[in-house]
Order: sequence, then C-alpha cells, then structure tokens
Amino acid sequence: MANGTNNRRAGRIFVKVDGTQYDAKGDFSYSLGLPKREAIVGADGVHGYKETPQVPFIEGAFTDSSALDLATLQQIDNATVTLELANGKIVVLSNAWYASEGNVSTGEGEIPARFESRKQGVEQN
Repeated sequence: MANGTNNRRAGRIFVKVDGTQYDAKGDFSYSLGLPKREAIVGADGVHGYKETPQVPFIEGAFTDSSALDLATLQQIDNATVTLELANGKIVVLSNAWYASEGNVSTGEGEIPARFESRKQGVEQN
C-alpha cells in the first residue's frame, strides 16, 4: 500500500448501534440525505431546478439471534449508527432512530432494519 489505497472495494461490512455490533446480513444501502434536484420545465424550456430534502438512512437486514431483543431494536432513538464498508469508508448517522416495521422472516432469521436521521456523514479511513 505505497499510496495508502486499498484494493478491496466491497465485501465485509460491520454495522454498529451505539457501539454494539449487529449481525449484518446481505447488502446494506445508505443515503447521505443530500437534497434531490429536479428540473423545472416550462412551456418554453427548462427554467432551472428545485431541491427537495431527502432523509439520510442506513438500510439492510440483521440475522436474528437469541441475544437480539426485537422490541428494544424497534425502540432505538437518538442513537449513533455506523456502517463500516470494506473500502475503508465509515457512514455515520447521529441522533438516529429505527424506522422499520419489525417484521422477522423465520426462514433465515432475517430482520429488515432501517435507520434514519436528520444528518449523516462519511468518514474516510
């Protein structure tokens, strides 16, 4: 790593809520919550664009375990949620809340999980 870069771009991830690591399953996605830009079009052409807010989020699924309390998970509020990516980035939601329904699929013990916040950041390691 002469130039400080890592060849790994994807793969293993780690999800933590207030420092507690959860069993992340499959793909996770995230949004920085930057404003969405949409064109404003008039009869005479494009006039410009408008911006509308978007919700920052981290979303994926956890694997259920005997140690995971679903009711406690559903009540998470004002938490720091981190998604550590294989490429060295760390996505951070501060003051986040759990925003999923709390459904569990018993076939593979899968719990969809979505955390939302008012702001989000990305750190580069």
